[in-house]
Amino acid sequence: MWRAILNAFRIKEIRNRILYTLAILALYRFGANLTVPGVDVNAITKQVESGLLGIMDLFSGGALGKFAVFSLGIMPYITATIIMQLLQVVIPKLEQLAKEGEVGRRKINQIARYMTTGLALIQSVAMVFYFRNFNAIPKFDAMHIILIVATLTAGTTLIMWLGELINIHGIGNGISLLIFASIVSRIPGQVLTIFRLKTANIIFIILFAAIAVGVIMAIIEMTQGERRIPVQYAKRIVGRKVFGGQSTYLPLKVNQAGVMPIIFAVSVLLFPATIAQFANVGWLTKLANLLTPSAQGTINPFYAVIYILLIIFFAYFYSAITFNPMDTADNLRRYGGFIPGIRPGKNTADYLSHILNRITLPGAIFLAMIALLPELLITYGNMPFRFGGTSILIAVSVALETMRQLESQLIMRDYEGFLK
Repeated sequence: MWRAILNAFRIKEIRNRILYTLAILALYRFGANLTVPGVDVNAITKQVESGLLGIMDLFSGGALGKFAVFSLGIMPYITATIIMQLLQVVIPKLEQLAKEGEVGRRKINQIARYMTTGLALIQSVAMVFYFRNFNAIPKFDAMHIILIVATLTAGTTLIMWLGELINIHGIGNGISLLIFASIVSRIPGQVLTIFRLKTANIIFIILFAAIAVGVIMAIIEMTQGERRIPVQYAKRIVGRKVFGGQSTYLPLKVNQAGVMPIIFAVSVLLFPATIAQFANVGWLTKLANLLTPSAQGTINPFYAVIYILLIIFFAYFYSAITFNPMDTADNLRRYGGFIPGIRPGKNTADYLSHILNRITLPGAIFLAMIALLPELLITYGNMPFRFGGTSILIAVSVALETMRQLESQLIMRDYEGFLK
């Protein structure tokens, strides 16, 4: 691996891309520590340390706890992208644009950018009025409200632009790397927090390290796990040449949806709590209390059950959106491919759908276990921060994907990659 890194830095083009990516990430971390003027950071930090806001703080790299310029993080962009993917299923015009190639994708991305700005504006207004209840904004007048809302909205727009710059001039997926940087930036402080605990002893530290290594290994295995469907291509004779006839496979990921089901579930759980801050309705407040992670020193069972069910539901839902068995079956038949023992066409689509439904369930259950791990450690393990779960899942997935992209750049120049 270290030799591959040295080989990457020997090539000027790859070296410039790596350095450019690191520079963008450094700029992003600077904005995540630049506090918005006119707020009381201490009052905000107390609210962010617990509850669902702590989960949102993971994606912003601690910026929400500091009420920084990048407090909203990349969540508005992710939400806009998710909404556009859902709309492609129900709006034929968007579905047609998605099938038009690069031109159609550019139009869809442009719509997602405008939607991101609108969502950031709405969320920044909601955040201002939410933290007002805790006296986090001492001077609550029109000028300060406009200043804070404009700063937070501009911060989200800037993050979106930085992510696109990485996609064009850097290495890896820009948005994913920004989230990765947010998560990794908190690791040194969390490690120091463990050693400063009064209850920390050698057994506690060894147990914590064992859990961390075990979670990382399990995530790597689940992320790379796939069901390989054998595919055979028929032989075609054109003149004196024979084409096709080779055997290959169609990989179906066990965790086809990635981390998206967790993000979907968190968004749904946050919605009642957000609305309850503005609408003084009794039943809505009770619902928001039922959806809090912990209650009286134990995990809220209602929250845990709803969280698990939402993750499983969205795992199937997102897998159905990202993988279309009928389109895959049509493409196989168009290029002369078939699954041995299965008839082309509808039978192939039904077979792929059956396999996908079977392997999605264990992947969804694994996601639910990973998502609940931080709450278990906080409630029963006296962990002072949200360790593990979603953050490690995102970090490992992004790291593997970035290494694959860098490996492909090296292989093009006949260098050995990371994953060999």
